[in-house]
Amino acid sequence: MMNLGVFFVIIILFILVFTFFPFGKTAFATNKEQFILKSPSFAEGSLIPKKFTCDGENISPELTWENLPEGTVNLVLICEDPDAPVGIWTHWILYNIPVTLNSLPENMDGQKELIAQDKILVGMNDFKKLGYGGPCPPPGKPHRYFFRLLALNTKLDLKTGLNRDQVLAAIKGKIIKEAQLVGLYSRKKIKT
Repeated sequence: MMNLGVFFVIIILFILVFTFFPFGKTAFATNKEQFILKSPSFAEGSLIPKKFTCDGENISPELTWENLPEGTVNLVLICEDPDAPVGIWTHWILYNIPVTLNSLPENMDGQKELIAQDKILVGMNDFKKLGYGGPCPPPGKPHRYFFRLLALNTKLDLKTGLNRDQVLAAIKGKIIKEAQLVGLYSRKKIKT
């Protein structure tokens, strides 16, 4: 026969196991509602294909997002390189992206009809051009390219052609949440 003390220890362990690991329920929390930005063109932390850079077609990659935060009224997209020799270099800015969209197609600059139809505003990148300017780092180590999708609690009453600093000033205090996708790109050093 089982000792009464051993029996109580087994019962207490049994209760603890079912209390902290409820079977039939998720034992560990998973955040299915995480605001996510991704691309079918490249994975998080991987190399951005040449096609989307100054060494290729210099067109924007397709981007998709999931799980907009509650209360999102509008979206802003900024692509920037914090590894540029001059500091943060802005490659792309789109603002007033409607919440009815959950993706941007490849070569967004070529989608004039979509931009006009959805009243998306295009910002000025650091190449001093409206639209997308792909990765174009100096030769050497890989640079990181942060695609930042910002969910806002309001629609912006702005004109087209604003730069990064102007857009960031306009959205200060209006950001609900941010989703990021980071890609890498490098150019080989020219051997002499």
